Amino acid sequence: MKDSNFLKENNARMMWHPMTSPQDSIDNPPKIITGSSGVRVTDIDGHTVVDAVGGLWNVNLGYSCQPVKDAIADQLARLPYYSTFRGTSNDAAIELSYELNDFFAPDGMQRAFFTSGGSDSVESALRLARQYHKLRGEAGRTKFLSLKKGYHGTHIGAASVNGNANFRNAYEPLLSGCFHIPAPYTYRNPFNETDPEKLAHLCAAALEDEIAFQGANTIAAMIMEPILGAGGVIPPHKSFAPMVQEICNRNGILLITDEVITAYGRTGAWSGARLWGIQPDMMCTAKAITNGFFPFGAVMIGERLVDVFEGNSEAKIAHGYTYSGHPVGAAAALACLAETKRLNVVDNAAARGTQLFEGCTALQEKFDIIGDVRGGHGLMTAIEMVSDRATKKPIDGASAATVQEVAYQSGAMIRVSGPNIILSPSLVLTEQDAAAILSALDAGFAAL
Repeated sequence: MKDSNFLKENNARMMWHPMTSPQDSIDNPPKIITGSSGVRVTDIDGHTVVDAVGGLWNVNLGYSCQPVKDAIADQLARLPYYSTFRGTSNDAAIELSYELNDFFAPDGMQRAFFTSGGSDSVESALRLARQYHKLRGEAGRTKFLSLKKGYHGTHIGAASVNGNANFRNAYEPLLSGCFHIPAPYTYRNPFNETDPEKLAHLCAAALEDEIAFQGANTIAAMIMEPILGAGGVIPPHKSFAPMVQEICNRNGILLITDEVITAYGRTGAWSGARLWGIQPDMMCTAKAITNGFFPFGAVMIGERLVDVFEGNSEAKIAHGYTYSGHPVGAAAALACLAETKRLNVVDNAAARGTQLFEGCTALQEKFDIIGDVRGGHGLMTAIEMVSDRATKKPIDGASAATVQEVAYQSGAMIRVSGPNIILSPSLVLTEQDAAAILSALDAGFAAL
């Protein structure tokens, strides 16, 4: 390993970082993380902080989950790789498919299709949705619907259903036939509606209107996050997801829930679908499936697709990834799933999520810079910063960066996305860890 002076000197010089400009990384060198333990990370200067980002929503079990590390080491020693393309498989992938189908059975899932991550899972689900309709003789069903403010990844198809222009403009034209409806975002919405239940009905009506305009027989699927994550932690009213499912079912449209963030306990329920009491046709998962220790994902597939694809000689899935069902990833996922269930992380996610949400609400009363606090469903919380509460004018980038840096120096790694601070710590967070995050945020806001 090169010494710290070499690493600092070459930081962002030879590597482009995701979700920022190369020049910004050079002008504002990123934190160099060199160690971790529990829910804390340590930088190259020895400064240790609580990771309130949870890696990137994915380190649900913290950085010291030894059973997952052991499973990876054991699998590497025995079978480090083999393909699951036609004609071959591996024991870890087979066992994982069984365990996942058991885990997601309450959501109506019956099969798994393995991928390399979240964007892959979304891309796979979109493809399978189109193929499903072709197999049923409705080849005209090619369009996709999604929510504004939604985030579904970075592939061409996934970016096309993204509801945020920041992830689209530089790469357009994208996939044609993708249309977006208003999100149930009470703080900012085109209806100027602040009542969550009324807003849910208005957004559902907008969905019905878009389906009527496009023609139901042209639409393959609706994809949505049960709680919008990267868009600013936007939880809908409990009535929204059931309304969306009923509308989709009535119009022959598949419903895909993007559970890359919300699956495996993040929301205080085992899945976002279960949180709202719905059963989608497909679920996209990744991130916490291996605790961030190995790139891996899975599309969970429901009964409607199983009935059409299985027993049909024309239903060849001409899609897959070199690392689909990777044995090391599958072994990691098996260990992660077992530990997730053993620790029953949903209960702690709910308790600590309430602590963080209530703590952030208290900070809102203290600091005018906080325009909105969103969360209340597990360990997903967002603080939207404004320069003027009356007009809801977003905070400027320099001020947001100050809050982030002071919070870091005060003991917590937080993530700033536009005007939003997004908190998504590990699900093994303790009461003391959550208090440390709130204390660091207090210091960050006080700096302004």
